[in-house]
Amino acid sequence: MALMQKLRPFLPSGALSSRRSDVSPAPAGGQTVGMSVREKRKFETVDHRQLDHLRVFHDVARALTSNLELEPLLRAIMSQMEDFFGPEQWSLLMVDEETQELYYALSVGVDDSQFRGVRIARGQGIAGWVAASGNALVVPDVSKDADWSRFAAAHPELNMHSIACLPIRHGDRTLGVLQLNNSHLDRLPDNAISFLRVLCDYAAIGLENARQVKLIHHLSITDDCTGLFNARYLYTLLEQEIAAARSPHVVPIKQHFSLVFFDLDRFKSVNDTHGHLVGSRLLQEVGGVIKRTIGPDHAGFRYGGDEFVLLLRGLDKPEATALAHTLRDTLNATDFLTGAAMTLKLTASFGLATFPQDGPDMHGIIRASDTMMYVAKAQGRDCVAVADTSQPMPMPPPKNSRHS
Repeated sequence: MALMQKLRPFLPSGALSSRRSDVSPAPAGGQTVGMSVREKRKFETVDHRQLDHLRVFHDVARALTSNLELEPLLRAIMSQMEDFFGPEQWSLLMVDEETQELYYALSVGVDDSQFRGVRIARGQGIAGWVAASGNALVVPDVSKDADWSRFAAAHPELNMHSIACLPIRHGDRTLGVLQLNNSHLDRLPDNAISFLRVLCDYAAIGLENARQVKLIHHLSITDDCTGLFNARYLYTLLEQEIAAARSPHVVPIKQHFSLVFFDLDRFKSVNDTHGHLVGSRLLQEVGGVIKRTIGPDHAGFRYGGDEFVLLLRGLDKPEATALAHTLRDTLNATDFLTGAAMTLKLTASFGLATFPQDGPDMHGIIRASDTMMYVAKAQGRDCVAVADTSQPMPMPPPKNSRHS
């Protein structure tokens, strides 16, 4: 209802009313009673502007309900703003929720490469001030403002004639900043900035919806103890990797990937000695070591209990074996739970297999790497066992294996 009240100044009279008596019948002969020709033309001009406003609101609302992916949603909303205001340059800056810095999400009329990687602290520059204060900054004509006129003269490369920088806020949080340069604001109707504010409210609704969808998706694929992906998402990614390798329409950079199963040696004794709370903290720290060691190109999963899986994209057997040994050595060298006034040491047993030679499908590659993990345990633990198709399987999967 609050949003509809904001829309009222931009819509034709009676557009927000549901009562039939509020709508006057059209005069006979198409003439407006009591109006001169000049007044009628003025009325028609205003009415056309209001209809343009209504069309933009309709298109933005349709964009909000048709897509919850962030970038397509932003582009749909911003294209409507661009069509209506016609700025020479515009940028949409988003707030990084972790660092609270602004970064350029979209920009038009400028070279994107100059903004790639740029971060703006809250309070820094025009956009930073708007983000920090939550207030808009609008200068319809720079030449008529002494301070901004001097600024524009000192920076002729900006070719600055007008500025409109508005926060995109949801509740008391700033989600982003919209910056329009040279939109000829002095030629637009008096309510143009109010109109732009309402569009920013629309954008805020879309951004918050997209953020919530992304958060829900993240929670659905993440193990809440370790911060790694969960087993359900492992199956999803494996299916995608195998489908891409087999698709005639996809040319993968490398036709293979490796899968590593490993679990922590004698982890049960940690729970028995120190309790399950300490065990959970230990698993959390192990998750951090895994993520730092394998990096962003690969994926780590908590498969269950103290068992973990690595999906090593594009790594053949020698490359994957080297990375598995690196993780093993890192786990061995790490002192765990030092922040809890104790020092625990860990070892782990690793089983490695590579697609497609060690398993032609998802179940086959899982079975091969899981079996090799049990081989590593049988060989004395704290080692990496690698599948070798030229040799017979050293031992069958145990009876309690999930893949036997």
